[in-house]
Amino acid sequence: MTAEFELLRGVRTVVADPASRPEAIEADALVLFLTEGGAGTGVCADVDRATGGLVARLVAAGEITGRRYECVPLLGPPGLHVAQLVLVGLGKREELDAGTLYRAAATATRHLSGKARARVALVADGTWSTRQIEQAVAGGVVGMVGQDLYRGDKKRTRFGTTVWVGAPPEAVERGILLGDGVNLARRLVNTAPDDMYPQTFAEEAASVAGRTGMEIEIWDEDQLARQRCNAILAVGRGSHRPPRLVVLRYRGPGRTDDTPDLALVGKGVTFDSGGLSLKPSDSMLTMKCDMAGAAAVLGAAATIASLKLPVHLVAAVGLAENMTGPAAYKLGDVITARSGTTIEVHNTDAEGRIVLADVLDVVKGLGPKKIIDAATLTGACMVALGYDVAGLFTNDQPLCDALAAAARSVGEPVWQLPMYSDYDDQIKSEVADIKNVGEGRWGGAITAAKFLERFVGGIPWTHVDIAGPAFAEKTRPWIDGGGTGSMVRAFVEFARGT
Repeated sequence: MTAEFELLRGVRTVVADPASRPEAIEADALVLFLTEGGAGTGVCADVDRATGGLVARLVAAGEITGRRYECVPLLGPPGLHVAQLVLVGLGKREELDAGTLYRAAATATRHLSGKARARVALVADGTWSTRQIEQAVAGGVVGMVGQDLYRGDKKRTRFGTTVWVGAPPEAVERGILLGDGVNLARRLVNTAPDDMYPQTFAEEAASVAGRTGMEIEIWDEDQLARQRCNAILAVGRGSHRPPRLVVLRYRGPGRTDDTPDLALVGKGVTFDSGGLSLKPSDSMLTMKCDMAGAAAVLGAAATIASLKLPVHLVAAVGLAENMTGPAAYKLGDVITARSGTTIEVHNTDAEGRIVLADVLDVVKGLGPKKIIDAATLTGACMVALGYDVAGLFTNDQPLCDALAAAARSVGEPVWQLPMYSDYDDQIKSEVADIKNVGEGRWGGAITAAKFLERFVGGIPWTHVDIAGPAFAEKTRPWIDGGGTGSMVRAFVEFARGT
């Protein structure tokens, strides 16, 4: 007999009794995860037995290999009460980790979500850890959601009911919340820039705060002026849509103190034309994603609050459009940031760090124990690390190591780049305290990070450049092209260990 529990508003997700036999499961599709050559043990052996050895025969014939993210549907499998059995590869058993399970589950649900499905069951292996199950469930939630926000004929359809077999209900519930946080960030990034601009992003943040019980402050252009946030205001001057700064605060159960354990800061340039340093058309096409850092911070904060983690969190995002209107800021301008630091503008397309200068100063005044910022900051980081790896920069090695460990544990690849003091000389200005770019093309990700470092004081801080992984230029087996929700899971995992 299957025991079921309602776990998610809107779309129904249930947990089946771990003792459920494969032949007792009724669904449109049953998803089975298979390691290389692994048809003979555990739940795979149960399914193989129920199908009269079909899985083992296909493995022996080389029709199914179990390689990572291989997805093989078998229609009308004998011995099962399902329309199809979907076998998804996990690679070598000894190399299995949470990130692989996240992507494998997303591969399965993305494959099946191409058609409407009333009921889909996924089977968790008894050898998976609780954290691995959470990531698999999160991947399943993400895989069935695409970027087709504006299509009349949707390419992805959520299942009517998702069933997880052999998974603890608590782990499934946490996984759903993680997937929801990633999908929130993805939706924000995938929304057209004419619909997602500073005011509407702030309204989304207010909606999230109301749903999760977070406190929220929204600074409009008048409040930004009173607070001397001249850097944000300068970047936003070229647009008829004024900038915003949003500060969210979450206090975990029993937390009444005023000192935040952690501040998450996000760059929210809702569209980046490059300003007067105008981008070419091809480079501008995906610049709705230049607020992916802010989206990641909001997605992570929403998840942390929904999970009721015992932390005191501040999340702050600076929101602006970088446009070319008659009041646009210019090369050679000198901006006095909120901190009093003067910034000479050498490139209006290096605007994200200018926005973050004011946001970091606001956060610094709240006295958090540590600060992490996320930003699609530099193309130079993509040159260094490619599309899939985020760059880390820090003034505190233990903090950076802890964040890197959290990111890698959930399958988000990161790599630390150096912060040698010699790079400080490259952002010195002859007419102001600093300039907003370094000398020439080289080391641009590092000089951008050195710029940000000027605004955090002595607080332990790590900057995450997500210019590469925040936006998928093309579809992968586990995700549609577009926003990826990069670093949401990593930030949540880091907060769980804080």
